[in-house]
Amino acid sequence: MSGVGRLYRIQEFAELAGVTVRTLHHYDRIGLLKPRRNSAGYRLYAERDLERLEHIVALKFLGLPLKQIKTLLGKARFELSEALALQQRVLKQKRELLNRTIAAVEEAEEALRQGQRPQAAILRKIIEVIEMQSSSNWTEKYYSPIAREKIEARKQQWSPELQERATKEWTDLFRDIEASLDEDPAGEKAQRLADRWCNLVGQFTGGDAQISEGLNRLWADRENWPEEAKRQTAPYANQRIWEFIGRAMAARKAR
Repeated sequence: MSGVGRLYRIQEFAELAGVTVRTLHHYDRIGLLKPRRNSAGYRLYAERDLERLEHIVALKFLGLPLKQIKTLLGKARFELSEALALQQRVLKQKRELLNRTIAAVEEAEEALRQGQRPQAAILRKIIEVIEMQSSSNWTEKYYSPIAREKIEARKQQWSPELQERATKEWTDLFRDIEASLDEDPAGEKAQRLADRWCNLVGQFTGGDAQISEGLNRLWADRENWPEEAKRQTAPYANQRIWEFIGRAMAARKAR
């Protein structure tokens, strides 16, 4: 253990760092902060463990989940600026939702001040934006920490214009598939539809296998989505379309 400087037992290190022993046990258990062990099996922490713990505490304070923190710190070269930029985008999205909630509540309050009952549409808006806040990160559980990072990176290249175009292309594709449900899935027309499907999926995943796996898990669990998400994706929920494209994909692989 030469060259590591002073070593601290867990209770002493917890007091030095301002965290609980239970927290250190948890970080050790999940591999986020692994101390050395002496011959008797007791945990020993070094000065560099304190520096890593400071990074963990700072990133956790910013709202990053522990799994993502572990991924960031596990990189050969940890860039704090990368983590901060990622969290800044998340916080801006939350701020936008909060601003929408506040605006809707203020509108309802103004109606009450004027002796009026708030319109049902205003109350629905309040409910909608609050539900969006509570479920804004609901898709994260379907993706691995690395996949989530890749998705965030791809968002930097994704403009409102691209989103509008993708939405139109998906809408057109679902319409064309619905009109072709009686076609042979292995036939030329069905295979052209399958090609369009793959191209659109590729626009989101970039051909990345980890993102694709998460996307498949996400759509396979649609029945457990938040109600607002179900409502927004209702135009794409026709089960016959999904079954048809599944058969077309199977025929595509068999070629």
